[in-house]
Amino acid sequence: SGKLGLGSAYLAGFKKAIQMDADLIFEMDADFSHNPKEIPNFIKEIANGYDLVVGSRRVEGGRVDGWNFQRDLQSRAAMGFARFILGLKTKDITSGFRCYRREMFERINLDKIKSNGYAFQEEMLYRCEAVGFKIKEIPINFVDRALGQSKLGLKDILEFFMTVIKLKMDKLS
Repeated sequence: SGKLGLGSAYLAGFKKAIQMDADLIFEMDADFSHNPKEIPNFIKEIANGYDLVVGSRRVEGGRVDGWNFQRDLQSRAAMGFARFILGLKTKDITSGFRCYRREMFERINLDKIKSNGYAFQEEMLYRCEAVGFKIKEIPINFVDRALGQSKLGLKDILEFFMTVIKLKMDKLS
């Protein structure tokens, strides 16, 4: 059994948190690209009635430190493509800094999530928007890879675009 992928890891964590009766379920990068000191900002917005809070690099006040122009342009183009094709309102669809209200997972069948790699983020967001959850983006400062090296490869990029096409065709089958 080899590496299962980012999506598999998140799903296993979500299911464990549900089993443990967690009210809020967070996801964030483990390489310190996301600052844990920002967690209270997420909790505040959940308390204000939102179902999902997304830490966003793409709203006013959000930013990315450490990306060159080409990397930033690639990210913006990919997200713009996915947002256009899928009709997503959320600006930062690939953010991995999120807080979910537990009840969301009772309305989204996690077993239907098909994405295994980095495309997992876009699929989760697509399903959350399609169900009509209240989503709030809050600005974050994303610091590129404080530790380690990016594992994002050609396979992940292809999966991202293929997931957009599959989701558009499936219409949440």
